[in-house]
Amino acid sequence: MKIRAFLKLHVLFVFVALLFGPKVSSQAIYEDERYIPETDPLVIKKIEEWQDLKFGLLMHWGPYSQWGIVESWSLCPEDYGWCKRNKGSAPQDYFSYKKEYEDLKKTFNPVKFNPEKWATAAKKAGMKYVVFTTKHHDGFSMFDSKYTDYKITDSETPFSRHPKANITKEIFNAFREEGFWAGAYFSKPDWHNENYWNPYFPPFDRNVNYDPELYPEKWEKYAQFTHNQILELLTDYGKIDILWLDGGWVKKRSEKNLEDYYNEKFAENKSGNGFLKHRVISQDIKMDELVEKARAKQPGLIVVDRAVHGKNQNYLTPENRVPEKPLPYPWESCIIAGGGWSYSFNANYMSSREAIHTLVDIVAKGGNLLLNIAPSPEGEWDQGAYDLLEGIGDWMDINSDAIYGASSVEPYKSDNICITKSKDGSLNLIYLVEEDQAKLPSKMEVRMRSISKSAQLHILGFDQVLKWSKTKTGIYINIPIGLHSDLLKSKAFVVKIKYL
Repeated sequence: MKIRAFLKLHVLFVFVALLFGPKVSSQAIYEDERYIPETDPLVIKKIEEWQDLKFGLLMHWGPYSQWGIVESWSLCPEDYGWCKRNKGSAPQDYFSYKKEYEDLKKTFNPVKFNPEKWATAAKKAGMKYVVFTTKHHDGFSMFDSKYTDYKITDSETPFSRHPKANITKEIFNAFREEGFWAGAYFSKPDWHNENYWNPYFPPFDRNVNYDPELYPEKWEKYAQFTHNQILELLTDYGKIDILWLDGGWVKKRSEKNLEDYYNEKFAENKSGNGFLKHRVISQDIKMDELVEKARAKQPGLIVVDRAVHGKNQNYLTPENRVPEKPLPYPWESCIIAGGGWSYSFNANYMSSREAIHTLVDIVAKGGNLLLNIAPSPEGEWDQGAYDLLEGIGDWMDINSDAIYGASSVEPYKSDNICITKSKDGSLNLIYLVEEDQAKLPSKMEVRMRSISKSAQLHILGFDQVLKWSKTKTGIYINIPIGLHSDLLKSKAFVVKIKYL
């Protein structure tokens, strides 16, 4: 039996088994993903340093912000709610819509673009690294690529005449000036490129719209185009610390990871009928070769080949959610701050309390938080984003010692108290104060391993030494009544346990 025919039969068998077999938890699928540790000493060191940063900024931005729609996805002919076309003059006509969408580049003119202002606000909030969408799935390059004219610096784009037209370079330079690491988000699929979506065929779904095995020369051109654009970013845009690759369906597939794919898609399916809305195609862009070339340009580069099991996924990225428990490998939750990943008109932003509690929860579980803020069509952040970051920053000014460089420690949480461990061995008990909380207990009970009699406890921001006692399951900490009023005004407070 030919391998191709065998794989088709195998996939059909797996699909039927999933359709009629027990449902699989998507939470379990993502959080129990296999992780292959890095072997390059420079990369290992870099990942360890990244884990200490804890808090970063993600920005989705492109011409699509003018419509206030989800980035790129309305171009994708799949039947998901977030792919629906509801803008433009003829959303019911796919090809007219696609042209109108791509013509948004001709009106994209974010003249209020001020990355220095963003970098200042992000630094005040305590963020340490930035990941910017240099190119999303629609293929529009937010950098001056010489491999495409579908880009921010093309003469048809009015912003191309602005002195800060090369947006990616301006963002990276502004944030590096404030001490940030620079991360380049880059989409492996490119729905504008003729060697990904061949104009001869209609697009069927998110995947390449032809069989790469039947058109190997065309696919090779696409793979090289992808390599060239990424190497361009790693050559001409200064120090890049993280290459954050999206579009996990673009990967080389084997019989085994075809089965993995169907497990994932079945678990994600909302209707419960097992209907899969896009195909499975092996799309080998030679990642091993690409990573080798990338690290020749940027030694120690962290590579995040998202949702692709293997050695090129240096850390994992739970999307818009926080795992239920600590994970045994490097990870980062990417979370929307307000609206959607891309700009939404009249977006509601999370409160600083919610953001702080999310950050604390993630750090206590050993992860990093990458908080997404989307710029407007004019090149601004909403005031709600600035207010959010200011609130986080005010809290971090006092309590960041419990965040930066902290690691997860058993039991990581006791009721509403999260626990982290600092580099010097001290413990941080982070009490999460709820919005409507009217009082604090006079004795704070923490279920945890016993601590030494020589331990000294105090609340960050206060000098007073706290009295404490052991219990059968942990410790009691006396919280002086005189501090209750101030502590209730905080979003969370930290009891630091130091050993003398």
